[in-house]
Amino acid sequence: MTLPPCYQPLDDDDAESPQEVVSGGEHTAGNEPSNPSRRSFLIGSAVATATALVAPLLAEGPVGAKSAATSAGTMKVALDVNGRVRELDLDPRTTLLDALREHLDLTGAKKGCDQGACGACTVLIDGRRVNSCLTLAVMHGGRKIVTIEGLATELGLHPVQAAFIRNDGFQCGYCTPGQICSAVALLAEGHAKSDDEIREWMSGNICRCGAYVNIVAAVREAANATV
Repeated sequence: MTLPPCYQPLDDDDAESPQEVVSGGEHTAGNEPSNPSRRSFLIGSAVATATALVAPLLAEGPVGAKSAATSAGTMKVALDVNGRVRELDLDPRTTLLDALREHLDLTGAKKGCDQGACGACTVLIDGRRVNSCLTLAVMHGGRKIVTIEGLATELGLHPVQAAFIRNDGFQCGYCTPGQICSAVALLAEGHAKSDDEIREWMSGNICRCGAYVNIVAAVREAANATV
């Protein structure tokens, strides 16, 4: 007999036994159940594998529940920035710099090295200069924070800002907000008695354009104006 090309002989396990044919596949009393076929074994294995993969996903719960758990990890903090108290719901790991830039839209403080080495993120906290990239926002609730945006008043620019403009104390301007905030604190600290002292106490603020001569001149002018 000629067999079609697609014909594949059945395995011995897949073929029904004569007893199953006679009895319609049902086992009569006194007969032992037949061994499971390979097809049944593969189906059982597939079900077990699917169960192992789906179970962890079901244990996580719906997506909404996961999002709610994430938001539950935030903290409320009230930041007094430039004379205005702002309440924020923040991840406890949020730096003060990110809180200012990303949550309060105060982008004057710049993210330079993000390691506290360049001073571009310098702000004033209770009158002291701080690298805002190295401190957490939740640590400063109730303290007075001043950024470059808060130095000028309705009457005009801060004397240090005006001195930087008159002396061309910047080129690209990226580091300028940090330079000015640091200079304001330096004057309050009384560290502007000489050019060398100004350089020493401004050394934490890097100007990649190299405008240091004009920066020193601006700080010196502001110092003389406040005497």
